[in-house]
Amino acid sequence: MESGEVMILDIKCRINDLDEDAVLDSDYVQKLPITLLFGTSNEAKLSTMRKHLTGLNINIIGLNDIDIKLPDIDESGSNPLDNAKIKAEDYYIATGIPVFSCDSGLYIKEAPDELQPGVHVRNIGGRYLDDEEMIEYYGKLAERFGGQMTVRYKNGICLVKSKTEIYEYMGDDIAGEEFIISSKPHPRRTKGFPLDSLSVHINTGKYYFDMDELKDRSSMDEGFRNFFIRTLEL
Repeated sequence: MESGEVMILDIKCRINDLDEDAVLDSDYVQKLPITLLFGTSNEAKLSTMRKHLTGLNINIIGLNDIDIKLPDIDESGSNPLDNAKIKAEDYYIATGIPVFSCDSGLYIKEAPDELQPGVHVRNIGGRYLDDEEMIEYYGKLAERFGGQMTVRYKNGICLVKSKTEIYEYMGDDIAGEEFIISSKPHPRRTKGFPLDSLSVHINTGKYYFDMDELKDRSSMDEGFRNFFIRTLEL
C-alpha cells in the first residue's frame, strides 16, 4: 500500500465517525492533523519531538504504536544524516506510512578524533551501553580532561513521504548548543537520556536539572518546526 493510500484511509476512518454536515465540510477535512510515524521506540525522544512541534497540525506516532513487523536497522552511516536516512527509508518500506527519523552525533571539543563518539554515542568498543553505563563512561572520560569537557550534539533528520518524496537535513539550527559534560553525575535520571545527568550549562556552571529554564532550554524547536513547515507545506 502506498503512503498516499494510507493517509486517505486514515482520513476516511476519521470521517466515518462524523455527522453528515461535518463530512461535507471540506475545511474540516483539511484541518485534520497529518499523521507521521517517528522511527523510534524511545518514549523520551517521542516526547521531546512532540514538544518541538507543539502547535503544528501534526500527529506523531512511534514504533510502539504500530503492529507491523519491523526490520533490524543497520545504522552504518558515518554521520547523523546518513543514519537518519537509512532508518527512514527502511521503516517506510516496511510500513508504507510517511515516516521521519532522526539521528544524533556527540562531538567533544577537547577530544582527539579517536575519542570522538560521533554517531556511536552508546556503542563504545563494540559494546552497547545502557543508561548507567553511559553515565559511568562519559563521566570517566570527562575526568581525563580535567573534570569536564565541552560538547555539542549535531542532528540529522530525514522525512520519507513517498517513494519519490524524500527530504533530508542537517543544519546548525537543529544542532544543540555547546554544553559541559561533568565527571560528577547529578543524582537525577531521565530514562533514555542518560547524559542529562552529566550535563552542565556552559555559562552558569549549573546542572540543567537544577535550572528553572530546563523546560525551555531547547534552541532546536524553531529549526525542527521550520523543517516540517517546509516539507509538509504547513
